[in-house]
Amino acid sequence: MKLWKRMLIFAAAFVGITSISLNASAGNDGAKKENTIESGIYVGDIDLSGMTASEAKREVATFVSTLEDAQITLITVDEQTVVVTGAELGVTWKNQDVVNLAVSVGKQGNVVQRYKALTDLQKNNLVYPLDLGFNEDAVQTVLEEQCSVHDVHAVNATMKRVDGEIQVEDGTAGRVLDIEASKDKVLSYMKNEWTYEDASIELIVKAEEPRGDVESLSKLTDVLGTYTTSYKTSGSARCANVDTGCKHLNGITLYPGEQLSVLEEITPFSVANGYQMAGSYLNGQVVDSLGGGICQVSTTLYNAVLRAELQVDERNNHSMIVTYVKPSEDAAIAESSGKDFKITNNLNNPIYIEGVTTPEKTITFTIYGIEERPKNRTVEYQHEILETNVPPTEAIIQNGGLPIGYVSVQSVHVGYKARLWKIVKEDGVEVSREQVNSSNYKAVPRTATVGTATADPNAYNQLQAAIATGVIDHVRAVANALAAQAVQVPVVPEETGEAIPDI
Repeated sequence: MKLWKRMLIFAAAFVGITSISLNASAGNDGAKKENTIESGIYVGDIDLSGMTASEAKREVATFVSTLEDAQITLITVDEQTVVVTGAELGVTWKNQDVVNLAVSVGKQGNVVQRYKALTDLQKNNLVYPLDLGFNEDAVQTVLEEQCSVHDVHAVNATMKRVDGEIQVEDGTAGRVLDIEASKDKVLSYMKNEWTYEDASIELIVKAEEPRGDVESLSKLTDVLGTYTTSYKTSGSARCANVDTGCKHLNGITLYPGEQLSVLEEITPFSVANGYQMAGSYLNGQVVDSLGGGICQVSTTLYNAVLRAELQVDERNNHSMIVTYVKPSEDAAIAESSGKDFKITNNLNNPIYIEGVTTPEKTITFTIYGIEERPKNRTVEYQHEILETNVPPTEAIIQNGGLPIGYVSVQSVHVGYKARLWKIVKEDGVEVSREQVNSSNYKAVPRTATVGTATADPNAYNQLQAAIATGVIDHVRAVANALAAQAVQVPVVPEETGEAIPDI
């Protein structure tokens, strides 16, 4: 191209740019700034003409903030709806750097490039997309915590053993929210289809089929594990609690991969739920509480579970030793401290838990299923005591609210450290030995609660002298003698005896 032609094009471009600039200056009273956005530039539907970068960012940010109040109706299972806001979905403005691009239009490149950019703006608006972002974790939380509560879960088939006969009740199908698919749909709609107005999104619901049927459950006839303990020394209230807890656990069908929480199944500990006041452990003492004795239920089940070789997820020993099983064979339940006994069916088939109490005051749990273990393989459990701690002294607690003559004695609790071994044999020969658990049981001395209330200073002094000896039997003898001399003789409870109470 000849030099005179290039000069002609340059002159024309210069005149054009000068003309456009003069027009723009006239429209803005001649005060156009170098960092001002040219006319006809948008972010989404927001006109940024004549704005500085900071003004443009503020304008778009203000618009995005209004989207936080937009209401989005999520349609979930059975047309149930959940209304959330843009803020709950975590709406944000992602492409804030687009403002810098808008400012640079017509101000970068050589004269020809600037001229072309400005002439293009005279013909057509330049619209940059408004790129919104959403918090995926927030969307997931909304779906899980607000929407999935409307799920109608499938009810699995269940079975009952009645007089040795299996009765199966069919399950029912359910409809549940597909969390992942619904999250993808919500995010896609909000990013690509949302018009910034109130909107509705139909979430993705899937069928949930029940597990089990008559054919599969009728095969659960093999005894995988069973265990029995006795509570014949228990009082009527504790017997009632053992029977109630057993009934709550009887008849449970547990499918492969499902977890059972004993605490969830047997609570609440209330009169309405069949429980009475009976002895339980609390801070090294035996106290009455609703459901006292329930730990014998969980302990008996624990030993049946061990023999069925199910997966134990949580097991806790008692704070003090119990007598109905050996050390490390117990499984404590305590709602106040969150002690639970949890198991998972880690087998290939469902299992059925049967719990039975008898008039002879025994409780038995039997776990039925399909036996897949080799016939020449046996499992047994052996406890080992590592340490014994016998309290060397007795403890006396004075109670000024009780009269002289009142003496209540709690037996000594020997402390132990113990562990439990699982021993596997094949054809009678030991092939493996592994530790199942370890347990620490608190040592608590023989303890007497002694009433000291009296108007007779001489009697009070005699009792204090007896208490100073630290010998419970001597204190009881003195207290009984002093009570016999009084006008009103209180009833003195009998000592519980040296046997450790069943808790």
